[in-house]
Amino acid sequence: MDYIVRGNNVVVTDALREYVEKRLAKLERYLISNDTSEAHVSLTVQGNKDQHKVEVTIPFPGLLLRAEDQGEDMYASIDLVVEKLERQVRKYKTRIHRKARQEGSLRSQYMEEALAAYSSVAATAVEEEWDSSSLADVEIVRTKRFQFKPMGMDEAVLQMDMLSHNFFVFENAETDEVNVVYRRKDGKYGLIAPE
Repeated sequence: MDYIVRGNNVVVTDALREYVEKRLAKLERYLISNDTSEAHVSLTVQGNKDQHKVEVTIPFPGLLLRAEDQGEDMYASIDLVVEKLERQVRKYKTRIHRKARQEGSLRSQYMEEALAAYSSVAATAVEEEWDSSSLADVEIVRTKRFQFKPMGMDEAVLQMDMLSHNFFVFENAETDEVNVVYRRKDGKYGLIAPE
């Protein structure tokens, strides 16, 4: 895996870069050996140099790992981000194994999931806040384009949770239509589908 480490209001020293690479290397045991993904790491110091923020994004076809943490110590924040990423990977793998036990042999299911996950790009979206009273003044400030991966509703909910988003746009594998799954205020999930 390649590591792209950039700093904002902080100089990324060799020691800091080596620490990031060493800690993120723990994730490589979960990945396919010939995978050439890039880990994007952003290190930021905010305020009076007492707030250190670490953001890590690792895009895979069909899966996007992302975590962030903020604290008083940069190294501790890096450790916490890596722990969050490991939990995401374990959760995803647990889901694959559980589904394999329910639907067939472990090897065939894992291979199908791995091929499906690495054959298309996960969809992500950013929620923008706007005032409905000034619709004439609406300005689109960001546009995202992505390929849809056909998936079931349970996988869409898993992807949404892993990205820590409130909604997720996907192609429903059962209906071949674009759907949106979202988290309701009561903690349950909703689905938006065309008629």
